[in-house]
Amino acid sequence: MSEKEKGLIGELSELGGLPWWMYLACAAVVIGVALKGALGYDIMAFIAVCSALAIVFYKIGKVLPIWNTYIGGGLLMVFFGTAVLKQMNLIPEEYVDLIGTMAQGDVNILTVFIISLIMGSILSLDRKVLLRSFGGYIPTILGGLLGAAVFGVAVGLVFGVQPIDMVIKYVLPIMGGGNGAGAVPLSQIYEQISGEPAANYYSFAIIILTIANLFCIVAGALLNRLGEIRPELTGDGTNIMPVDTHLIKEDIEVKVTLNDYMGTLLLCGTIYAVGRLFSKILLPELFGAQIHTFAYSIIFVVILAATGIVPANIRMAAKNMQAFMVSVVGILIMVGMGVDFDLAELVSACSPSNLVIAFMIVCGAIVGSALVGKLVGFYPIDAAVTAGLCMANRGGSGDVAVLGAAHRMDLISYAQLSSRVGGGVVLIIASFFFSFFL
Repeated sequence: MSEKEKGLIGELSELGGLPWWMYLACAAVVIGVALKGALGYDIMAFIAVCSALAIVFYKIGKVLPIWNTYIGGGLLMVFFGTAVLKQMNLIPEEYVDLIGTMAQGDVNILTVFIISLIMGSILSLDRKVLLRSFGGYIPTILGGLLGAAVFGVAVGLVFGVQPIDMVIKYVLPIMGGGNGAGAVPLSQIYEQISGEPAANYYSFAIIILTIANLFCIVAGALLNRLGEIRPELTGDGTNIMPVDTHLIKEDIEVKVTLNDYMGTLLLCGTIYAVGRLFSKILLPELFGAQIHTFAYSIIFVVILAATGIVPANIRMAAKNMQAFMVSVVGILIMVGMGVDFDLAELVSACSPSNLVIAFMIVCGAIVGSALVGKLVGFYPIDAAVTAGLCMANRGGSGDVAVLGAAHRMDLISYAQLSSRVGGGVVLIIASFFFSFFL
């Protein structure tokens, strides 16, 4: 047996941390009781059913060649796998309704997921990185966003897509900072402003984002090769500007206690409360545009991170909570998104025109961020990789894939800034566009 075969067998020997036989036994019990109608329809039933579905799909997506490297791995397999089961009527309608209610209905676990992700990702950034970035990095991100919009609108005219539709349906989802901090909250803003279900927007957004993510990974490898041919366009892969060798620092190692998570939960709730206060009472509109709760929450977290008043233990606890949300809750959330997905949208979206449009938007992000990055003193290739590709990919997992392909993993802080703060900028812009043009 080859090492590859042994590795695959080893991967499949455990599912969700359980031995394969124990997972199968647990899943069989849950599904059997659910089909008998005795499981109930509360949050525990939601956790049981979603876990049974998510664990096996996540593992398949993690080990399936090509899919795990280029398409989106386990999370996207959970999403599409659940959608297939729902399309084939293999999930009882009562549990389709339950999952929808818990994930993004009245209970709305999705909001907990998004706010935790916003808080943890921004607070975990080095304070000096955050402060220095607003001098030159944010304009570089905006340059990439503008380049993506210009290239997208130009190619859209060739295919008969109106400029506003191009920006709302293509550019914003691709440049929104990934899935959890981009496509998902964008779909929530869409639902709040338009009154249409969030799944209507998300179902297409995640597809076009997935297509763009593939192009971003390939582009990262090509930009690295360009840097080898033209070394004057790049640094050594550890810094983004010639005089910036000590900007990125590792987080201070601190001991986090269980009590710290209580304070972190309160801070998370406060961030959400401030977002609601501004979006519902103090400043619900700005220049005639509705501003979403998540956008205000992001601004508030950035202010907290910039002032440095949040203790290191709480920052680390927020980072750990974010990791839990992404690794566990996010997988369950994808089951909820999957039951709302129409597979017919996938067939219609994977057209030659959408492939070309996604490719051109990624090219625009590269060109725009590289040009503005050069103007503010950044290496063009490193600016294009971080402020361009890491805006156009699938967020955290996309950042790792792109930086790995570009051999620039030391730039992860900048990549996270693109995905999180840059994604927040896109949410703010989206609030205006949705209000004026929907």
